[in-house]
Amino acid sequence: MKKNICLILGIATALFVLMNKAPAAFCMDDPGFTIKRMVISKDVVDREPVGVGDFFSAATEKVYCFLEAADIETDMQVSIVWYWSNQEMARVALPIRKGHRWRTYSSKKLLGLKGNWQAELQDSSGIVHSSVSFVVE
Repeated sequence: MKKNICLILGIATALFVLMNKAPAAFCMDDPGFTIKRMVISKDVVDREPVGVGDFFSAATEKVYCFLEAADIETDMQVSIVWYWSNQEMARVALPIRKGHRWRTYSSKKLLGLKGNWQAELQDSSGIVHSSVSFVVE
């Protein structure tokens, strides 16, 4: 049943993207782990996000998308996909290892680009499992 729902959502998403040029929508399929936290921050210190927020100054040079996963069933690779104004700006592959807890992050230089940003967590098939939006002003 989940596969049918994801297939239908995938087709609807593809049509939406083609018509609106927006990032992919969610498919609530099980990624094989629990997403404990996914946040945007100004830094990561001692494996913890620092300066978490939804709004950042245009003077901010770089932000981080921090992910904490739990109950990971198997080693895998995920991607953080960065969008600015619905345009893909970067795609960063990250390993997730089997176990109780895994923390990782991706960083993105903002290049002074003001407006709406988004970071998506995608599995190796491109299915979106979570996303976080923020604004650069």
